[in-house]
Amino acid sequence: MKLTIKSTLAALVASTILAMPVSAELSGDLKIFLDTSNPAPRATMEEMIGRFQEKHPNMNIETTVIDREAYKTQIRNFLTANSPDIATWYAANRMTPYVKAGLFEDISDLWSDTVIGEELASTKGAMTIDGKQWGVPYTYYQWGIYYRKDIYEDLGIKEPANFDEMLSNCQKVVDAGMKCYTIGTKWLWTASGWFDYLNMRTHGFDFHMELASGKVAWTDARVRETFANWRKLVDMGAFVDDHQNKDWQQSLPLLVNGDAAAILKGNFAVAPLREAGLDDSKLDFHQFPEITAGVALAEDAPTDTFHIPANAANKDNARAFLLHMASAEEQTIINNGANLGQLPVNSKASIDDDKFLQEGFAMLSSNSPGGVAQFFDRDYPAEMAQGAMEGMQEFMVFPDNLDDILDRLEDMRADVYK
Repeated sequence: MKLTIKSTLAALVASTILAMPVSAELSGDLKIFLDTSNPAPRATMEEMIGRFQEKHPNMNIETTVIDREAYKTQIRNFLTANSPDIATWYAANRMTPYVKAGLFEDISDLWSDTVIGEELASTKGAMTIDGKQWGVPYTYYQWGIYYRKDIYEDLGIKEPANFDEMLSNCQKVVDAGMKCYTIGTKWLWTASGWFDYLNMRTHGFDFHMELASGKVAWTDARVRETFANWRKLVDMGAFVDDHQNKDWQQSLPLLVNGDAAAILKGNFAVAPLREAGLDDSKLDFHQFPEITAGVALAEDAPTDTFHIPANAANKDNARAFLLHMASAEEQTIINNGANLGQLPVNSKASIDDDKFLQEGFAMLSSNSPGGVAQFFDRDYPAEMAQGAMEGMQEFMVFPDNLDDILDRLEDMRADVYK
């Protein structure tokens, strides 16, 4: 699917607070490619572009919307041969191939000389490769532990402040005849969320990213320590049975009916849990607790981004657009519940009066000095991610296979990163 929206779109969109003064009005062309093909994201982006057009009525803006899956297969070709001035993509490792190929523009100037560097600071690490910044994020969402508040209260347990308290809580849940955590690892990425948090909490964000970039062996003692912490939960029966035959949606009823007390998941799980009958008096959220004292608490927060292609013809206009999109005013609008329904990256933006969005925004904007990871299958090369996630699922079912699993992953690392 492909649709071109000409600059007359601006006449259909109400004006809002401007990210640049009227005196900075620009002209010329701006060509934007979007992968936001689903109805709500598409409308959100078109309206945001329309507000930028209103500020610059003499600019000719052409927006092309491409189906998200098709976009993934076309991006290298259009960055090379028919480059737009702005293109949507994703942070961290997902942008690495295009940075290394010289297809994304270095926009470190926007991160050092504008409010972007201050107000979007929580994601700077995810936008940085080789010490330079290559894009600007527009939305993300938190991960963490969503739990049955009523079950915790019945068992006399509180949100854990550290891993020891987490294990103690879990033992009380197991002793009461329930499972601590529901999970469905049929879709392998769900297990890797546990690895992300256990690894970042045990060793920190920098080590986690070094492993993702192939600089650390999977047989390293520190990786084994992460799996040792994971095994404490596996051995005590923390996870629901037969999880390898359930997808994540199929795991949710176990939380709804009280067979499990919590789930580690992204905020996208909240809507189906509410729809299944868990209102906010029963459902609550807490940050994954500290494991190693003094290790800053990094978070998984998958982040969607805009980039200026290196072959763009109108880079000044593109930079102006990124400043507009990154402003607190725009990020408030595009992320509200009527639009994307996610979290603004700009720390000065406002968010909807939603319990979980409020908690996630506070956690990511204020209380997460340890860095923002993009989730395992975004941070790792595709082949490495697939092999590792298969190994993690196997470990959760057959923890005694760990040595064989890590040996296989180390062999794979040698091939993937050579």
